[in-house]
Amino acid sequence: MKILVVEDDSSIAQTIAATLAQQQHCLVDIATDGQEGWELAVAFNYNLILLDVMLPKLDGVSLCRQLRQKGEQIPILMLTAKDTSTDKVIGLDAGADDYVVKPFDFPELFARVRALLRRGCSTLPPVLQWGDLRLDPSSCEVTYKEQVLHLTPKEYAVLALFLRDPRRTFSRSAIVDRLWNLEDPPQEDTIKSYIKSLRQKLKTAGAPSDFIETIYGLGYRLNPLLQDSQPEPAASDLNEMQKEILSAVSKFKEVFTAGMSDRLAVIKQAVEALCSDTLSLQLRSQAVIEAHKLAGALGSFGFAQASQLAQEIEFLLEAKNINNFTHCLRLCQLLEALEEETKQNPDKLIMSQLSIS
Repeated sequence: MKILVVEDDSSIAQTIAATLAQQQHCLVDIATDGQEGWELAVAFNYNLILLDVMLPKLDGVSLCRQLRQKGEQIPILMLTAKDTSTDKVIGLDAGADDYVVKPFDFPELFARVRALLRRGCSTLPPVLQWGDLRLDPSSCEVTYKEQVLHLTPKEYAVLALFLRDPRRTFSRSAIVDRLWNLEDPPQEDTIKSYIKSLRQKLKTAGAPSDFIETIYGLGYRLNPLLQDSQPEPAASDLNEMQKEILSAVSKFKEVFTAGMSDRLAVIKQAVEALCSDTLSLQLRSQAVIEAHKLAGALGSFGFAQASQLAQEIEFLLEAKNINNFTHCLRLCQLLEALEEETKQNPDKLIMSQLSIS
């Protein structure tokens, strides 16, 4: 499955992308503004779009409306920061299929993603099978003679590609085009490594060494002579997916903390300017946006108390009568408390939000 995430908060976007890739074996492209999202959506075929409402250049509601006016029927899941019926109605009337309110619960978000993907793929067979090899798209489980094969996301994607078109011979370039996004296409020799690893894992489980056959000068395919074979199973491989998930947590933790620091810096600058009576409309507006996005990201990553503090900062910065001593004092207190709350290590919180043990 190929998914487009249109979200300008890099910590949220990369977390969603990494988790969908690791847990759901999806290929994910990221757009950081509405215009880029529009260009990608009309240029490529996606199975689902995750679309933030508050975006630079072109807001999510307008983008959704434009896609529907163009005749695009791709499922769209909107991410909205306001839990009001009006905002939901606007999004649904624009053509969205579902919505999730920020800060959202990641397991719920991914459950809604799975539901929309199932709805859009009702014509696919429930289980892909070639001889004793079975791949269940709904659970992402691969078995050989009822023995589970633990595959990396890319290994799973390559095997699923073969099983969805089992009589086709795929060249290395065709595999790259089908299974990699725009930002990280590998060298074609990398495909050889994935094929070698898949063959080894299949062989360990009891499959013949030529279950994936090389057609010299053309590429790879499933061996047609083994479609109904009954070889003996063997011991399973190590769970590599769990290791990759933990690695992904480490990577997007860095993005999350870096983005959080940048947003806090803007808010701090605005509060200091307010206290010295030099706050410009531009800085105030930017600080409101950063506090708004910070509240959504913090809440989604499990920082509930910090999210509430950011929301109160946003509310006070938006207030009409802002230039007074009480406002300044309260904002300073909230900012100090927010900085203290965000000092805790996010690893455990992030992993619990993603349901990773």
